[in-house]
Amino acid sequence: MDRDDKLRVLYLLRILEERTDEDHTLSTPEICSILKEEYGIETFRTTVASDAEAIRNAGFGIQTVRSRQNRYNFIDRDFDVPEVKILADAVLSSKFITKAKSEALAEKILRLAGPYRAGEIRRNLMMDGRIKPENEKVFYIADAVNEAINLKRKISFQMAEYNLKKRRVLKNGGEKYVFSPYALVWDGDYYYAVGYSEKHGSIGSHRVDRIYRTPEILDEEAVAPPPGFNVNRYVSTMFRMYDAERKEVELLADDGLIEAVIDRFGRDVRITPRTDGRFSVKTEVAAGPGFYGWVFGTCGRVTIAGPEDVKKAYAKLVRKAGETL
Repeated sequence: MDRDDKLRVLYLLRILEERTDEDHTLSTPEICSILKEEYGIETFRTTVASDAEAIRNAGFGIQTVRSRQNRYNFIDRDFDVPEVKILADAVLSSKFITKAKSEALAEKILRLAGPYRAGEIRRNLMMDGRIKPENEKVFYIADAVNEAINLKRKISFQMAEYNLKKRRVLKNGGEKYVFSPYALVWDGDYYYAVGYSEKHGSIGSHRVDRIYRTPEILDEEAVAPPPGFNVNRYVSTMFRMYDAERKEVELLADDGLIEAVIDRFGRDVRITPRTDGRFSVKTEVAAGPGFYGWVFGTCGRVTIAGPEDVKKAYAKLVRKAGETL
């Protein structure tokens, strides 16, 4: 088999995958014309039929529609239209991915639906108006963090923040953070690196899009996670990844908030029904601004039953907020 014979089969698969679907076919003459004009390969009708059969035998969803001029199409895509639309919508609405990158990724995702369905989906796609980041390097940053996780190495990086002139500047005078990453976590529309912070001597997190440049992967072995550390449990109690002292708390919530509580803490959270229209929740949380903001946002339908120091800290924040009015 010469070079053209080997390539012809692959080109035929590409042509059918990119230009046909369940409702659109290409005839044998059309395929022969494309192979000649775009790939410089001469072929015959019988060859197209045998090549299609070879592709089908290899496990690809190629269909032959028998007629005077046989027609062929690609009918077995991994994703259906609703799945492709959900993926594209998620990418376009992500606050972690820049506008330009969101649009480029969405276009790649649309190809999964085929040439005709992609156009139908594209007409119904739109940016949802969310604020998008400006850091175009987030993919390289995330890739470096992921590599460090796989290598079990520490990373070093600087953080950026906005000043009052709305310019990104180095945080804390360009201080370098040394961090042992354990996982990359998507939470609240942002990507976070979760791991051990040398600065704080404890588990912490950093928003990936706020890391200034691609982190340096150090030769030092990462600090091992503490025994029993579970990243999923950690994230479920972090409240938008605000770092704060972790506390065992008891909450009292209206019965109508059961779904909101499970959405927040997961199905494994400890819940005790009561007889006063409320239920008790016992869980560990990062007792900081994120947690208190969540409680406040329930408009009194969730109250903190204990411990006393958490109740007092929350009451102090509420009083301080009232004093500013």
